[in-house]
Amino acid sequence: MGIGASIFLLAVGAILAFAVEADISGLDIGVIGWILMLAGLAGLVITLAFWSNRRRTVVTRTQAPVAGVGHTTEYREVRRDDVPPPPPPAYS
Repeated sequence: MGIGASIFLLAVGAILAFAVEADISGLDIGVIGWILMLAGLAGLVITLAFWSNRRRTVVTRTQAPVAGVGHTTEYREVRRDDVPPPPPPAYS
């Protein structure tokens, strides 16, 4: 469920819980409104939690210049946001 669907459920639930005065036998509109609001809130929290974990780990390996006999290898992980690659150069 996305942010839009969560906000929609929150809005419909609030309308049913607070604004509708209808009586249906065997059905409480207010309770249905509260259930929809809770479902929308849960969907919003879960969606935002997944979006905050979208950072990826980029592994970069570099090799230091050879000094004397041996050489050194460096291993490091860099965290950054997913950035789309730059567009190709325009040819005219």
